[in-house]
Amino acid sequence: MSVIEKIKTGIPGFDELLYGGIPKRNIVLLSGGPGTGKTIFSQQYLFYGLSNGEAGVLVALEEHPVQIRRNMASFGWDVRRFEDEGKFAIVDAFTGGIGEAAKRERYVVKSVDDVGELIDVVRQAIRDVKAERVVVDSVSTLYLTRPATARSVLMQLKRVLSGLGATSLFVSQVSVTERGFGGPGVEHAVDGIVRLDLDEIDGELVRSLIIWKMRGTKHDMRRRPFEITDKGIIVYSDKIVKLRGATYKVEVGGSYE
Repeated sequence: MSVIEKIKTGIPGFDELLYGGIPKRNIVLLSGGPGTGKTIFSQQYLFYGLSNGEAGVLVALEEHPVQIRRNMASFGWDVRRFEDEGKFAIVDAFTGGIGEAAKRERYVVKSVDDVGELIDVVRQAIRDVKAERVVVDSVSTLYLTRPATARSVLMQLKRVLSGLGATSLFVSQVSVTERGFGGPGVEHAVDGIVRLDLDEIDGELVRSLIIWKMRGTKHDMRRRPFEITDKGIIVYSDKIVKLRGATYKVEVGGSYE
C-alpha cells in the first residue's frame, strides 16, 4: 500500500488534527461565517508553503489584490518578494482590470462571468509559478454571480488544480445561522471540509473549528478552539469545545473553563 504524501499547513496545532497534514492534491473547503478567520487561515497556509520553497497561487474573487498584499503583510507575510522571484501569483478575478492598480496586475480575469477565461488564467498562473498550493477566495462569489453553473465551475477548477498537482483550499462564506458549507452541492465537489465557527460562550466570542471530512487520511473528529494572533492562527489541539444545551463549554483535560 502506497503511503499518501501529506502537505503541512504550517498552522500550529492544525496538522496534528490531520495526523501530519492535508493529503497531496486534495481540495479542502474552508467554510464559515463572517469574521471566523477563513481568509487568514488560507493565506497562512500559502505563506508557510512559500517560506518552505513551495510556490503558490491565490485566486482573488472578492478582494482587491493590493488589499490582499497589505493584509498579509500585517501578519508579517510579505509576498511581494516571492512574486518578484516568480514563486507566487495573485489571480485578479475581482477588479476586471479596472483602475490604475489593477492595470499593474499580471494575471487578470477581465470578465469574471467568463468561466473559460477564469479557468485559463488560473491554469496559466499555476503553470508559470509551478504552484503546489492554491487558494480560491472565495467560491461563494461563484454561487452569487452564477448560481446555475457554480457547481460545474467548481468541478472544472478541481480538475485543473488536481491535474496540475496542487493542494488547494476553497474558501466558502456561510451566514451566521447556516449550518451548511455554502452553496448547494459544494461539499460533494471537494475532498475535505473544515468548518470555522464563532460562537458566544458566557458573554464572549469563542473561535472553534472542526474537520467534517478529509479523504485519504484519518482525522480528528472533535471541535477545537483556536485564536487569531498577530502572527496568524493557532489551534489548541489539546482542548475541546463542547455543546451543552444551547451553550458551548471549553474543556481542557476533563475540566471546564
